[in-house]
Amino acid sequence: MTSSNPKRYFLRGAQDALPFVLVIVPFALLFGVVATEAGLNVAEVMGFSVLVIAGAAQFTAVQLMTENAPTIIVILTALAVNLRMAMYSASLTPFLGKAPVWKRALVAYLMVDQAYALSQIKYELEPELTVPERFAYYIGTVVPLAPLWYAASYIGAVAGTQIPASFALDFALPITFLAMVAPALRTIAHVAAAATSVVLALLLTWMPYGSGLLVAAIGAMIVGAQIEGVMARRART
Repeated sequence: MTSSNPKRYFLRGAQDALPFVLVIVPFALLFGVVATEAGLNVAEVMGFSVLVIAGAAQFTAVQLMTENAPTIIVILTALAVNLRMAMYSASLTPFLGKAPVWKRALVAYLMVDQAYALSQIKYELEPELTVPERFAYYIGTVVPLAPLWYAASYIGAVAGTQIPASFALDFALPITFLAMVAPALRTIAHVAAAATSVVLALLLTWMPYGSGLLVAAIGAMIVGAQIEGVMARRART
């Protein structure tokens, strides 16, 4: 029987996550700049980045705040954008559900798109991994990302006005999500859910305070769940 080797998988996770540094840094810099321009001070920007640690939700919340949207709309829309984290957690439960509570809590706090995407693929490709190895790999994927997210958010907040517009930091947002979403579109249900969210989000841009995102997210989940249900029934027959 092969002995467990968490250290090896921790280092492998850190190595696998390194390419995401290329988009995490400009992504966080951009948030620091945008949040500061929206009127947040450095402490508020850092509170956002450290406590929320969810770029898309942070951008959404700041944008709605600049539009003077009602607080409940800001909260609900940010939650809708981040609703994917609940689905991430559910899909990782079979692999990490037996870990101690403190480890699961740490994974929950550090649940970011890049770490999830890398870990989910790793766990499926190597189902023989032990729970400590899986946990170590996940934490390893976060090590190059989280500290840089905090640091770059701070730099963006403090020195954002000094960053030339020619740097085009806003490229990081779409590139990040394309890099993460594309490999995950492995079934018809995944593709249908993604297509539904895009179509609905575009059709509902007229809704106030970006609330069309709420409808698009709910619609995408319904379509994906229905197609998965149909495929599961067909597989049983």
